[in-house]
Amino acid sequence: MGSLDGKAALVTGGTAGIGLASARALAEAGAHVYLTGRKQATIDEAVAAIGSSATGIRSDASDPGQLAPIVEAVTERGGGLDAIFLNAGGGEFATLEEVTPEHFLDTFNRNVAGVLFTLQTVLPLLNTGASVILSGSTSASRGIPSFGVYAASKAAVRSFGRTWAAELAPRGIRVNTLVPGPVETPGLVGLAPAGGEKELLESLTADVTLGRIGRPEEIAAAVVFLASSASSFMTGSEMFVDGGEVQT
Repeated sequence: MGSLDGKAALVTGGTAGIGLASARALAEAGAHVYLTGRKQATIDEAVAAIGSSATGIRSDASDPGQLAPIVEAVTERGGGLDAIFLNAGGGEFATLEEVTPEHFLDTFNRNVAGVLFTLQTVLPLLNTGASVILSGSTSASRGIPSFGVYAASKAAVRSFGRTWAAELAPRGIRVNTLVPGPVETPGLVGLAPAGGEKELLESLTADVTLGRIGRPEEIAAAVVFLASSASSFMTGSEMFVDGGEVQT
C-alpha cells in the first residue's frame, strides 16, 4: 500500500527536473497524477515515463487564460484533487541596473501570478484535507547578486503560503512551502552562459553544507511527504531541503 493510494495530485511544470521527479514519485506512492507543461512533446514524454497513473495537460501556468484545461481534465476523471504541487516557474539573472519591466513582469507572472491564479482556479476541486505545496527558493533567504527579482518573487510565494494556510484551514486544507537548495535540473543549468555550466554548479556547491548539488528525487521525496498524511500537523510551514545551504 502506498501512502497516496486512491489519491489524486496535480504537478504544474511537471515535464522535467523537480516537477517530473515529483510527478513520478507521487505516482509511485499510489496517486493518479495530473502534470502540466507548455509543450505537448515533453508532456507526452513525461506521461510515457510515468505510465497509466499520469494524465498530461497542456497549460501555461503564467497565463490565466490557459488554466481551464486543468479543470476539465480533473472534472472529467472525477474525484477532485488531494494534493497540488505548484512547481512551475523560473527566472534569469539580472542586476539592479539590468532589470527591465519585461524581466520583472515575466518573473512575477511565472512565479507569483501563476501560483495565485492556478490555485484559485483549482480551489473548488480540492478535497477536504488536501495538501497544497508551494515551490519556494533559498534565494528568498539570501542576498544573491543578480537574482533580486527572482528572490523577491519567491518571498512573495512564501508570504502567500502563510496567508493561504490560515484562509484554507476551515476546509482542512494544508499549505506549506517547500524550499529546495541547488538541484541539478535543466532549469538551473540553463542559467549558466554557454560553456559555464560546470563553473556554475561548482560555485553553488561551495555554499552547500553537504558539499554537493541536490538531486530532483531528493526534493520529490519531500513532496510526497508533504502530500501525504505523514505531514498532517504541518501547515503554513517553510520546509527546507537544501543540504544546509541557509542553515549553517
